[in-house]
Order: sequence, then C-alpha cells, then structure tokens
Amino acid sequence: MECAAQGRTEGRLRLCLTCGHMGCSDSAPGAHATAHYESSGHPLARSTEPGEAWAWCYVDEVFLRPRDGRSPHRT
Repeated sequence: MECAAQGRTEGRLRLCLTCGHMGCSDSAPGAHATAHYESSGHPLARSTEPGEAWAWCYVDEVFLRPRDGRSPHRT
C-alpha cells in the first residue's frame, strides 16, 4: 500500500469495490483511497474497519449502508 511504501503507517483503510485496491482514508496524509478514485474513476469504496458496514460513492458523494443492516464482512 502507498503509505507503507512511503514509510508511514496506514490510516483507516478503504477497499475499492471495483478492483480491490486498498487505500488509506482522507484522514491520513496520503488520502490514497480518494487518489485512487481520481486516477481510476472507480466510484465505490467501503470501509475495512471491524464493525463498520458502509461504503462511499465518490461520484454522487453519497454515504451508503447495507439495506439489511448486515456488515459486508459477514458471509
């Protein structure tokens, strides 16, 4: 991941739902998840943090939660 390659500890990670790229959140110095969207156009990313069941749409700037309330980490 970009933060580790730059010698920094990754912040809260976001997973691109199009290609699986892992990038740090906007609260981290690199904001690599947003940078990935800007370079790729991949619109959706979700949190990988335990207990967080949400995603973000960069195109529409919309915060998304699962309709059934289940975490996306469960199978």
